[in-house]
Amino acid sequence: MALGDALIALGGSFLAAGIIARLGTRIGLPTIPLFMLAGILFGPHTPGLALVDDPADLKVVAALGLIFLLFYLGLEFSLDDLVSGGRRLVLAGVGYILLNVGGGLAFGFTVGWGTRETLVLAGVIGISSSAIVTKLLVDLGRLGNPESRLILGIIVVEDVFLALYLAVLQPVLSGADTFTAAAISFGKAFAFLIVLTALARWGTRLVNTLVTTRDDELLVVMFTGLAIFTAGVAEELGVSDAIGAFMIGLILSSTRAAPRIRQLVHPLRDAFAALFFFVFGLSIEPGDMLSVAWPIVIAVAITVLLNVVAGVLAAKLNSFGRTEAVNISLTVLSRGEFALVLATMALAAGLDGRLAPFIAGYVLILALLGPLVASRSESIGRALSRRRRPEGRGTPGTARRGEPEEEKAPAT
Repeated sequence: MALGDALIALGGSFLAAGIIARLGTRIGLPTIPLFMLAGILFGPHTPGLALVDDPADLKVVAALGLIFLLFYLGLEFSLDDLVSGGRRLVLAGVGYILLNVGGGLAFGFTVGWGTRETLVLAGVIGISSSAIVTKLLVDLGRLGNPESRLILGIIVVEDVFLALYLAVLQPVLSGADTFTAAAISFGKAFAFLIVLTALARWGTRLVNTLVTTRDDELLVVMFTGLAIFTAGVAEELGVSDAIGAFMIGLILSSTRAAPRIRQLVHPLRDAFAALFFFVFGLSIEPGDMLSVAWPIVIAVAITVLLNVVAGVLAAKLNSFGRTEAVNISLTVLSRGEFALVLATMALAAGLDGRLAPFIAGYVLILALLGPLVASRSESIGRALSRRRRPEGRGTPGTARRGEPEEEKAPAT
């Protein structure tokens, strides 16, 4: 592609994603599915204007979106938050993952798309969207709610699981055809994680010296270089660029410059992540989503059911009531960036062609449905609580709230 054509395609992609998302956010929709929708509408598989004929032309830019997305997640991640949450918070998070990942595995084996595809589906169905969930809590003004700490705890446990799952899944998707080859591939991934974990634990002073500067411009150059370089090394070792970016973010989160890095990386994350979702949409043919419509509907129904069960169990474990249980269940319902990370890995691995359109349709529905029902979760919880108390009846010997007790007739 000529330079002029490449620049027009890139600039047009940013503009298309921004315009579609701006229109959608006016009616309260989250940006992630709107960026995907823009990619589908202006992609090569949809009639009309195609900004990009081959999604591979934007492959590097899309990779930067994934890198900054996971890098920022690593910066925000804190084991201290997980430990301080206590045993019940960890149990709630683990229970949520077991239910949803287990449901994903059962669904994958039922549709019969293959073992590797099933492992991808388990992660897609099992992990909610940190970006959408966190934004919902802020937009709905619920950060101060008692159950919100539990919701954020579940998200943190999911982040831990995601890091481990990506490390395990990459060797599986690489197509190792013997146990020895798979073991070597996993060994390299595990060794890389151990080195980065050790650096996060004992190399803070070295990393701190590397990135410490008063100049914001130099700080941006340094952390951008570290994020991309580490992601590239991880990809070469067969670990996945996503986990490399996450780990270097985790390492930098313990440095003195971490608060400034979080602030400075925001525009990079937002801009390039938008292109990541847009480019994924470019690869989707709308007709393919229709061909897997019933699996999508079934998976959405399973996810809603499992989230309700997990929310109720988490609420009971932490002594919350019905309204809080509904808030938990519906707030963590959305699926988004992590599902698309796994979809991108599946595309690169050449898995079943039905998998990408399935994930696209599944994410589109839940990324739109989740915020809509979460914004009404408190009223839903109150309505369910009222239904438990039959109208016009009270406990024998007591009056209904707001009504005087009837005078008892004197004994005769």
